[in-house]
Amino acid sequence: MKFFTIITCLGVVGVSVLGLAMANTNPGQARYEEYAVERLTEYLKSNVCKKSPNLLENLIQMNCDKLVDVANPQMRDIISISTERQDFVIFSVYRTDLKLNKWVPSYKFETVGALDNFYTYSAQKQ
Repeated sequence: MKFFTIITCLGVVGVSVLGLAMANTNPGQARYEEYAVERLTEYLKSNVCKKSPNLLENLIQMNCDKLVDVANPQMRDIISISTERQDFVIFSVYRTDLKLNKWVPSYKFETVGALDNFYTYSAQKQ
């Protein structure tokens, strides 16, 4: 019986320490926005800028990477406006609905933030 009590106490202490660590390292909205802009920038540079099929787009491609870099502050504003955060103390869930206009497809992203990291578990084109 004493062994069981010791194991239970150690388990409770361990879970408490883990909970406190997770609560202290739960990333905030600003950190998520940095992460989302970084991921969006990588996607635009590797998929949009590099896959220009016609002559006009090839002319734009020459400066596409620079255009993406210049647009970073605007991307952060768009992500900030279109993101909803649910804070569960030890982790947060971020839902971002990117809708620019009717000619550009919209996307919905769901991301978990915990232990100073992010994991995007859902990315859907709508």
